[in-house]
Amino acid sequence: MAAEIEIRTTTTDVVTQADRDTHLSAETITAIAAGRADSTSRAYRADREAYARWCAAEGRTALPATAETIASYAAHLTTAPLPRTGRPASPSSIDRAMSAISTLHAEHDLPKPSTVAARAVINGFRTRLALAKDPAAKPRKASPAVPTALRAMLAPVDRTTLLGKRDAALVLLGFATAARVSELVAVDVTDLRETDEGLDTSIYRRKVKLFTENVVLYGSDPATCPVRAVQAYTTALVAAGRTGGPLFVRIDRHGRVAPPMLRKGRPIGDPSGRITPEAAADVVTRLADRAGLTGDWSGHSLRRGFATAARLAGHDVIRIGRTGGWADGSRALAGYMEDADRVTASPLVGIGL
Repeated sequence: MAAEIEIRTTTTDVVTQADRDTHLSAETITAIAAGRADSTSRAYRADREAYARWCAAEGRTALPATAETIASYAAHLTTAPLPRTGRPASPSSIDRAMSAISTLHAEHDLPKPSTVAARAVINGFRTRLALAKDPAAKPRKASPAVPTALRAMLAPVDRTTLLGKRDAALVLLGFATAARVSELVAVDVTDLRETDEGLDTSIYRRKVKLFTENVVLYGSDPATCPVRAVQAYTTALVAAGRTGGPLFVRIDRHGRVAPPMLRKGRPIGDPSGRITPEAAADVVTRLADRAGLTGDWSGHSLRRGFATAARLAGHDVIRIGRTGGWADGSRALAGYMEDADRVTASPLVGIGL
């Protein structure tokens, strides 16, 4: 006789949640913010502070905000000149401000306000700019630092100096690994390992929260070979007494490594000498300006240059993306691919015009 199986059921009492179950602690809010990229956190902080000042001046309640307040603030941003440029914020910057305000509500356990009207304001602003042929209608894109641009940027650099060696290593390793400047400056000397083919480099990709193990190969042109540039720089660092710690460090015009920095008598900057992402981006901008290159040059030029050059060389999109730490299906990477493919993959090719 088959064994009998007794099925037991239990009843779980419905429990009313305590107030603390529906709220985030200050520590948790801080931990959530730490999950964002540093650049995003800084931008959100500035956006939120500007929004709070506007609400105070207008006699509006910042938190929780109504849909009307959010739409009115979006409209204000389309006309208010920014101190730095004297022009209103771009549509993409206003989009980011809306996200900053929306997530601020979530972090304070408040319902997110409707942004439907605000989005309509932004869309109308974008259309007005486009019809006026205003460049602000288009998303701002960094100029790609493809190999020809890198050669021009590095030609005037005095690579006999420690500073010149650092700058050359920074732009070439940044290009070869498609690293964001925040990822590049986080690299330590111990993250590099020499191999017969070149260098193995471990890069932490903050956007996708993963490490990529990048193989950096010897280049055919010694002037733009990332392996030789890094080797020359690290050898010079050892000679200067640096055998570990951050790879890219502060170097003054006298060749001093990690010189102390003071503001009103107080030390500032990373004590280890690690340069900031802003300082790394400034290297790219400075070299492009010195070379007389036109365009919009920034730290992101290295990452975009890698994607563009790799695609023009015929490499697979998925392989390019995973090498550079882009998420599969990344819209940003797709945009770079479109730039590279716009002639060779144009639908006009071969249709008989």
